[in-house]
Amino acid sequence: MTDRARLTPREARALFRAGLVTPTSGWAAGWTQANLIALPRDRAYDFLLFAQRNPRSCPVLDVTEPGETAASIFDGDLRTDLPAYRVYRNGEQVAEVADVSSYWRDDLVCFLIGCSFTFEAALLEAGVPVRHIEAGTNVPMYLTDRPCRPAGELSGPLVVSMRPVPAELVPAAVRITSRYPAVHGAPVYVGDPAALGIADLDRPDFGDVVEVRAGELPVFWACGVTPQAAVMRSRPPFAIGHAPGHMAITDARDTAYLVP
Repeated sequence: MTDRARLTPREARALFRAGLVTPTSGWAAGWTQANLIALPRDRAYDFLLFAQRNPRSCPVLDVTEPGETAASIFDGDLRTDLPAYRVYRNGEQVAEVADVSSYWRDDLVCFLIGCSFTFEAALLEAGVPVRHIEAGTNVPMYLTDRPCRPAGELSGPLVVSMRPVPAELVPAAVRITSRYPAVHGAPVYVGDPAALGIADLDRPDFGDVVEVRAGELPVFWACGVTPQAAVMRSRPPFAIGHAPGHMAITDARDTAYLVP
């Protein structure tokens, strides 16, 4: 475990607020990480319904009141304390920045969505490798051909993250992650990416390429970038999300989301 893994959430957020931009996989071990999507109040109900209908990809951990910049599990500033953000207008990304204060609106409702980075420490403790942590890169994420169940004006495809796992360790990876349903839980698919409509693992839609070695299988988990894919597909007038892989490090413990 590196120094970044030993940081507290408050220490990590201070570094991000000071301008450090980095993927957060492997940071603040033991503390839950979360995806962020912020939408105007008049679109918040549609998203809450979208999340309820698509719980594997959009497990809601917390929701703010309109305009609030902190949450019950995030004692920081949601405008400044993530490493990087993406800003969307009419579904088009118009900025990727380390601080969204200048874009902030008092009607924004923030949703914190469970993130699979949360269960990576448990995988490592069980001897299941996590390739993007080994490589010091971002996790690869892919748009699939599996549609989410729409809600109101929101619709879009399932997004998945991928981790190569030695074939003999796949059962362990499934068992371990299934105990974290609030942070995506068990994989949605193991094996041939073409079954998800993914043409080339070496061309992720978000994040970085990782090596799939001989004897390994690509294992796919539902991903909290799915809300941003819905924003890009449905084109609401305005939205803010985290830059994929650059998460909110919360003050909740991983164990809070571990089920027997």
